[in-house]
Amino acid sequence: MDYDIAIIGAGPAGLSFACSLRDSGLNIAIIEKLSRKELADPPVDGRDIALTHLSRKLMQQHGSWQQVGDENISPIQRAEVIDGDSPYTLSFNTPDDGTDALGFLISNHLIRKAIYKQFETLQNVTLMDQQEVTSVNTDDDCGTVKLASGESLTASLIIAADTRFSSTRRQMGISADSHDFGRTAIVGWMEHQLSHEHTAFECFHYGRTLAILPMPGNISSAVITVPSNQASDVLSMSEEAFNADIEQRLHGRLGKMKQIGKRHSYPLVGVHANQFATRRFALIGDAAVGMHPVTAHGFNLGLSGQDLLATEILTAISKGIDFWSPALLKRYQHNHMIATRPLYHGTNAIVGLFTNDSLPATILRKAALRLSNNFPPVKWAIQQKLMTKNHLKNFLTPFISK
Repeated sequence: MDYDIAIIGAGPAGLSFACSLRDSGLNIAIIEKLSRKELADPPVDGRDIALTHLSRKLMQQHGSWQQVGDENISPIQRAEVIDGDSPYTLSFNTPDDGTDALGFLISNHLIRKAIYKQFETLQNVTLMDQQEVTSVNTDDDCGTVKLASGESLTASLIIAADTRFSSTRRQMGISADSHDFGRTAIVGWMEHQLSHEHTAFECFHYGRTLAILPMPGNISSAVITVPSNQASDVLSMSEEAFNADIEQRLHGRLGKMKQIGKRHSYPLVGVHANQFATRRFALIGDAAVGMHPVTAHGFNLGLSGQDLLATEILTAISKGIDFWSPALLKRYQHNHMIATRPLYHGTNAIVGLFTNDSLPATILRKAALRLSNNFPPVKWAIQQKLMTKNHLKNFLTPFISK
């Protein structure tokens, strides 16, 4: 056997999984299309990630959080959800119980850079960069990965972390629910006259969605979601027109606004694998679940999923049990399904409701906001999903046991 574990994909989930197994004693390989240079210094891509308290905890355990730098972390103290031109908002505030924030915003390229920097300190991992996987298969004895270079390697367990469009997942015969939203997210940074006061805004305007996420200083990340056939219109707007449009849609809450840097666009497709594991093979990260960004759970589910699997593996090693056993992989699949399936379908339902401009939908939208604002258990549940430091299965235990 060449390796104990082979990970396909050196994105945040794959690298974090390797970091989680730092002290496992396992011999690990990571196979990645990009070069080491690109992994070490990723380009700015306009995406900024809202991290939960659990994600911060996991990154702190790996040491990657410390690599980010406090100056690059913006706490989200408050959030407002706005429906159309209505003055009514659904608001969330950081609880007055010593909690420091609802969540934390960090630019995607800085997260990737920090995780890779910590990954470089590992002694039990071999990075095979600039390598493309052509085929993957497993049997009762091992998994085999063949590369475009003609090389092949074997491992006791194969992990796919190769994006929501994972070719590895398909090769292993695992189907997935895929939802093309027919929309494109356009992202970029905006400097503004007034302080954001660490407030995030989610504005569901008719025809488009605008999210404004607080970054360090008087800068926010803007995420505009539009039908894909309108994306080119937004991308081609002059800076002056773009600035005025964002300012107007926020009703001047942040004063004068100015674009910084370039705009980037990403088509929105949600994916949820129908199983997360099979014989000597498992999915993590976006290969398991790729989310619409509106609820900011995608990246966080990637971090929590790899931790669930890593914890199962470490427990098995400590007990002298095979870390590739079907029972272990089944437990991982069960626990990650509990966390992801309701969020995936719930997020898709929210997107469907808040991008539907029909009269019944607009009435339901307003009712949903008022219910969430005035029915404390609903609001509490949403906040706890952001602020809990434990996995969902632990979070639900008190309710299940009653």
